[in-house]
Amino acid sequence: MSAFEQQTGRRLIGNKAASGTAIIEELGARQMREGAWIVYTSADSVFQIAAHEEIIPLTELYHACEIARRLCDPYQVGRVIARPFTGQPGAFRRTENRRDYSFTLPAPTVLDDLAAAGVPVIGVGKIEDIFDKNGITRSLHTLSTKASQEQVLALARGQSSGLVFANFIDFDMLYGHRRDSKGYAAALEETDIFFGELLKAMRPADWLIVTADHGNDPTFRGTDHTREYVPLLVYQPDRPGRSLGIRHGFYDVAASLARIFGLKPWPRGREFV
Repeated sequence: MSAFEQQTGRRLIGNKAASGTAIIEELGARQMREGAWIVYTSADSVFQIAAHEEIIPLTELYHACEIARRLCDPYQVGRVIARPFTGQPGAFRRTENRRDYSFTLPAPTVLDDLAAAGVPVIGVGKIEDIFDKNGITRSLHTLSTKASQEQVLALARGQSSGLVFANFIDFDMLYGHRRDSKGYAAALEETDIFFGELLKAMRPADWLIVTADHGNDPTFRGTDHTREYVPLLVYQPDRPGRSLGIRHGFYDVAASLARIFGLKPWPRGREFV
């Protein structure tokens, strides 16, 4: 933490586990007065840096995240996250200028193998940030679930081949952590309509895989991720349904993608194709 202050030229405040919106309400006014970084973490492996956009320019915030990323690498911290906000005390609002700086993965992923084999790998949302751009041949960076869904529909209707890898961030960022069950329900209804449109756009050889990286029950106490099993829904037109059972890791999806795209068998995981 001392090295972070020295290398960025600003002191930090916070330095604790906290809800992002709560710590901005707690320390936002002080951050504006002092021009300090608000630094906090959560149950995830993250180093989060919040700063008011009118006090510290975005370019400086992003540069500070790059410094923090280098400092966090020896500890294998999963992500450094820029959390800019605007507004005045009592009415602060986090903006859509968030950026994620991920720990470089220690080994290639199936995305790298797909890209090396000439398969288009299109990341939608913040996928390029999560994978530190590795294995992504094209990125469509979006800042909301609606924008991600619009891009996925456009690709489904126009892309001839390849993997489209998208994340729908609002369920986590806006509704899960905030425990907004009504907002979560509305997002589910909107996503249900989206899937109806997506299924109509799918061709016989297409696959749809829907899963999640963690739970975030909007009716549970606290603000951190929750621990229920995540879904795995796999669809191909006209293929009858069956149980996939309880899986034991995302490498099952990787192994299945390797089979779908005709790559060599993936060394980990149990495919469901």
